[in-house]
Amino acid sequence: MRLSDRISVTLMHHTARWTVRYGEGLRFAGSDLPRPTRLRAPTRHGEVTAFAYSPAGWSDGGPTHVHLHGGAWLMRHPHMDDWWCRYLAATAGVRLLNVDFHTAPYAVFPQAQEEAHDVAAWAAAQGPVSVGGFSSGGGMAAAVCLMARDTGSFTPRLQVLGVPALDLATDAAHTSGQGGTGQINPSLRALVRRAYFPDVDSRRSAYASPLLADSLEGLPRALVMTAERDTLRRDGDAYAARLREAGVEVWHDVTPRTDHYFLTEDPVRARTTMGKVAVEVAAALSPA
Repeated sequence: MRLSDRISVTLMHHTARWTVRYGEGLRFAGSDLPRPTRLRAPTRHGEVTAFAYSPAGWSDGGPTHVHLHGGAWLMRHPHMDDWWCRYLAATAGVRLLNVDFHTAPYAVFPQAQEEAHDVAAWAAAQGPVSVGGFSSGGGMAAAVCLMARDTGSFTPRLQVLGVPALDLATDAAHTSGQGGTGQINPSLRALVRRAYFPDVDSRRSAYASPLLADSLEGLPRALVMTAERDTLRRDGDAYAARLREAGVEVWHDVTPRTDHYFLTEDPVRARTTMGKVAVEVAAALSPA
C-alpha cells in the first residue's frame, strides 16, 4: 500500500467513531435496551468481538441476527449501527450480534469476510441465524451466505442486504450508477480496492464480489434494499435479478430520490422499510 493511502486509511480507521454520524433520527425503538454485551467468538483469525443486543425474554439458543456494519472496509466502528441493532432487536424480538471484524489498513481480503462467516457459524451452532449488513457490510453478508452454502457450515435463514457493495472487480469509473458520482464516489471505491483488495485477481472472487459468483442457487431468501441515486444501486439491482433467476426468493425495494444513506435521507419512508425488515427477520427466525 502506498504511503498516501496508508495515511488516509489509518486516519479514517481511527477517527470513524467521531466522524461517522448517521441514523440518529431513526431510533424508533430499542433505546431502552441495556448496553450491548461484549462477546468473544472464535474464528480462524483468532477471537473476534461481537456486541450482543438482547431483547427482554431472549434466552440462550434463541434466534440471532448477525449484523455487519458499513464503512468501506476502512472504518472499524461497529457502533455506527447501534441505532439499527437496537431497533431490530426490540422490534423483531431477536438477539443482534454486531460484529467487530478487522478492516484496512490492518487486514486485507478475505480476513473480514472469513471472520464474519466464522462468527455467524458460531452463532448458528447455538440457534437459528439470519445475516445482514449495510454497504460493505451488505456485501459481506452476501459473501457469508455464499461461504455457508459452499462449505455447508450452517444454513442462514435470511440475508438482509442494504445498499450492498457486491462488485469490487469492475472499474469504479464505470459504475457511477443512477446519480453521477454520489456519496460513494469513484475515488473512494478506488481507495477501497487498493487498501483492502490489493490483489487485483482476488477482486473477482465470489466472496469479494458476490455479484460475479458463478451460481447463486441454494441461497436463503434475500431482502435487497437499494437507493435511486446511489452509485452502488447497480450492484444491488443486478444481484436481486440474479437471485431471482437462480430461484431464490427476493424482496427488492428501491428508495426513491435518495443516495447511499437512504434511510436517513427519508426517515418517514424508513419507518416502513425498517418495519418490513423486522417482520421478515422475525418470521425467518421463528421456530414455526
